[in-house]
Amino acid sequence: MINDVINFDRFVDEPLQAGARVALALEYQGSAYRGWQSQDKPRVATVQDELEAAISSIAATAVTVICAGRTDAGVHATHQLVHFDAPVARSLKAWVAGVNAKLPKDIAVQWAKLVPNDFHARFSATARRYRYIILNQARRSAHLATGLTLVDQPLDAELMHREAQVLLGEQDFSAFRAASCQSKTAMRNIHFANVSRHGRYVVLDIGGNAFLHHMVRNIAGVLIAVGSGQMPQGWTESVLASRDRSQGGVTAKPHGLYLVDVTYPEHYQLPASRIGPDFVLP
Repeated sequence: MINDVINFDRFVDEPLQAGARVALALEYQGSAYRGWQSQDKPRVATVQDELEAAISSIAATAVTVICAGRTDAGVHATHQLVHFDAPVARSLKAWVAGVNAKLPKDIAVQWAKLVPNDFHARFSATARRYRYIILNQARRSAHLATGLTLVDQPLDAELMHREAQVLLGEQDFSAFRAASCQSKTAMRNIHFANVSRHGRYVVLDIGGNAFLHHMVRNIAGVLIAVGSGQMPQGWTESVLASRDRSQGGVTAKPHGLYLVDVTYPEHYQLPASRIGPDFVLP
């Protein structure tokens, strides 16, 4: 059964053994939460708290989960991966339908899978992918009040794309890390960084082996400044070369940022992610 994802025609009521390691794919709208990670002081709403409470309710005992990447306050996910060791025998159906019944409407489990005990949602991951979604129009939208960032100045998406190409490869991203970043090194390997326009939406689609604290939002902020004409062409490369965060301009708002994919070695046979968000791209 190790290769079976939840399937409502097979195995749905067959309990997994207690102690089995389970991977969950999760999506959430982060506007109402102070990020992914539980916070004790002060006690605030987090995605981790909501998910652990729901899983613990199904398990009838406390359960802790490990995530692939901790998102900040206001940041969303269309494909967050978590794992936990099930303390009791429950079916895959229970870990999806049962947990979803206990979650608020802005958090949803997409699938559950039995994985080997060496699987780790964070340390087994080989790459992460984010999308930053910009609503590029003159005035805000009442129907799109959350889930994206409004930029009311015209953006040159083609210029932003060209600017972003200097970020590719393994480089020192000190100029794009938050002052509070605790990573021991600012070296990161960016696999792709694409900017494209889809009607009134401008989308930054970026993937790499890992990201520093606020790194994607800082990159988005620089690209927006160039794309709007506030800063000259070539500024992205100058900021990168400076290795100085004070040269990097404004951190883009969290509302438009989505964790959309996490990559793992093929032998874990995890289902392919559904790249989102749904309201922008197929």
